[in-house]
Amino acid sequence: MGFRLLLYPPGRGEDSMVGEEWPEKLRQAVPEIDVQVAGSLGEAMEMIGDVDAAFGDIVPELFERAHNLKWIACPQAGPRAGYYHRDLISSEVIVTNTREIYNDHISAHIMSFVLAFARGLHVHIPNQLHGNWGPGCDTVHLPEATALIVGVGGIGAETARLCAEFGMTVLAVDPRVNLSPKGVAELHGPEALGGLLPRADFIILTVPETPETQRMFGSDQFKLMKNNSVLINIGRGAVVVLDDLVEALESGEIGGAALDVFEVEPLPSGHPLWTMSNVIITPHVAGTGPYLQERRTELFIENCIRFNEGRELNNVVDKDNWF
Repeated sequence: MGFRLLLYPPGRGEDSMVGEEWPEKLRQAVPEIDVQVAGSLGEAMEMIGDVDAAFGDIVPELFERAHNLKWIACPQAGPRAGYYHRDLISSEVIVTNTREIYNDHISAHIMSFVLAFARGLHVHIPNQLHGNWGPGCDTVHLPEATALIVGVGGIGAETARLCAEFGMTVLAVDPRVNLSPKGVAELHGPEALGGLLPRADFIILTVPETPETQRMFGSDQFKLMKNNSVLINIGRGAVVVLDDLVEALESGEIGGAALDVFEVEPLPSGHPLWTMSNVIITPHVAGTGPYLQERRTELFIENCIRFNEGRELNNVVDKDNWF
């Protein structure tokens, strides 16, 4: 059989999500495949006209030139804002993403945030940098703590398992998941969020950016949280209104925040969050770790085999909801 495929790398060298070995591996997996690699937008615009499938950042000007396109493989789990543009959403083109390949790395990052706040490292590390022995600080006994995980897909489910291993009670909110993942004591729909926030010591956001999750957490939600609770966001920056978060932290409405993603990235150097003693910041690195390219390669090649055989693809996206 075979089909025509465009690889349009969204970066070069180490930043490229297309491995140099991909064309040969793809030809071994699908012998009659026609693989074209575009190194620039101009090259991609010349090639995309008659391809059946494409991997990469298929921007609107590329999409409008694609006359035979049936499948787009997005290189990320949650791509840049605007990836799911109106013409793509209304088309019959199938989109897949790379969710599930980051589960272990990001859940470990989340647990580092939980443990840091539970044991006071957000206080002790700055003291160390200033040569200050400092007093002790309050700690959290995790078997008596409650975590609320907003979004229990792959990352959230693994985080729930780890939280439960530390003895925490885990509550979860998700619009799609119907069966409680391992470690989840209670699973609810999004409509229950307001009633769950006052019960949680750690509120962990793993949701992607979608029309429903943009600015999901603002002043109304912070008012419902305990004044010693900690907000953890490793999902998408657009989920949390940063100005409202700053106000909640400064007023003592909530106890702290650990953030890997932000409404504006990079976070501006003069932003108040940088100097808050109850905030831990990492620069959008929760997903980093070994084996990601191998996992991305395996997922993509498996989907190429499935596409060629006319079978259902893995990781199909609900385009209306961007995930």
